Amino acid sequence: MNPSKLTAAHRSLPFGTKVKVTNKRNGKSVIVRINDRGPFIRGRVIDVSKAAAQNIGMVRSGTAQVCYQIITADNQKIPGKGLKDIDG
Repeated sequence: MNPSKLTAAHRSLPFGTKVKVTNKRNGKSVIVRINDRGPFIRGRVIDVSKAAAQNIGMVRSGTAQVCYQIITADNQKIPGKGLKDIDG
């Protein structure tokens, strides 16, 4: 994962999927592209790059409770996919 790009890792979403990630503490959001697999730590669902973490104000804490919403997968909307609350 390139730390200077707005990317993220997810265990099952297809590569290229765009996801809006929102920090629940401060309401800041960023749109990232899935380009890696992971995280493989129990209880974590998405791992964002350093650049994405800076955009939503979570670099210092390292982890944050976030919501994510799937925007597109291969330029197509994914029906039935809405906001997901995540602790991590």
